[in-house]
Amino acid sequence: MADFRRIKEAYRQNPLSTLKQLIPNGKVEGNDYVAKNPQRNDRKAGSFRIDIATGRFYDFATGDRGGGIIDLVAFIWNCNIATAAKKLE
Repeated sequence: MADFRRIKEAYRQNPLSTLKQLIPNGKVEGNDYVAKNPQRNDRKAGSFRIDIATGRFYDFATGDRGGGIIDLVAFIWNCNIATAAKKLE
């Protein structure tokens, strides 16, 4: 079983690098990493935002949201959180 606490701690060590690997071509705006939503055909970045420190994400256009980096990976790869955690390990 994946160690969620360890995964979250590892993310906190270098969050921006992790986000750039997961969703390339995003940009930093304040405390957020702003990118195109990888689950829809966004023409431009803006509504999909990820809090760099926590990995929490929200898409203002669709209402998609998640509470942290493991949720984000599950969203990107359309898998459950256990699988997402294993991918992050």
